[in-house]
Amino acid sequence: MDGGGWRPVKRTRTFEDVLAQIERRIAEDGLTAGDRLPAERQLAEQLGVSRSSVREAMRVLESLGVVSSQVGRGPDAGAVLISRPDSALTDLLRLHLGLASLELREVIDTRHMIEQWAASRAAAARADTSALADALSGMDAARTAEEFVEHDTAFHCAIADASGNRLISAIMRSLRDSMRRYAVEAVERLGDTSILRADHVRILEAIERGEADEAARAVSEHLAHAYPSLFSDGH
Repeated sequence: MDGGGWRPVKRTRTFEDVLAQIERRIAEDGLTAGDRLPAERQLAEQLGVSRSSVREAMRVLESLGVVSSQVGRGPDAGAVLISRPDSALTDLLRLHLGLASLELREVIDTRHMIEQWAASRAAAARADTSALADALSGMDAARTAEEFVEHDTAFHCAIADASGNRLISAIMRSLRDSMRRYAVEAVERLGDTSILRADHVRILEAIERGEADEAARAVSEHLAHAYPSLFSDGH
């Protein structure tokens, strides 16, 4: 495959655009399972974006079972297409592109539903919680609201990962960027993050103990602490 069919995306460092571009190329080039995408560096150059944007896009596609990333250099460095995107994946990629217009309540409603289920499932499975513990340590070391939110986001994505459901993980990562601004504002409004830290410890310990109902309850009360205005009406 030559680079002529890869057009630079309009906004640099936007992995959602990279996803849409890759989806289009797969369709227009007639790629099928077993075909290889360009290497990360080559793809970044062809699309006019950073390698981190390409890496993030590939991570989403890999989590959905569309590609299999290959490590190494040379001709074997690019990701291999495992399956062609179907309508469900296309809808999910559209979700990536459209989340910016969602209202806060819509995002939190979705998180509430997904994270309660994910935490409950992770607890029932006695899932590995090392990623949650690492994120908690990152929050403790954070010096700004932005840094805190970066690790807070990793914590919540780790809950989705621990559920063992790849689609739930992909949806949570889709929601990540749309909720970042709201999350930073929430942390700045609270000022003291000790209550959020206590909530995270409670969630982590409930999953570790295998207490599914407590894990779901802890998630619900945590979101109420972070976004009290949305839960003050009995929401």
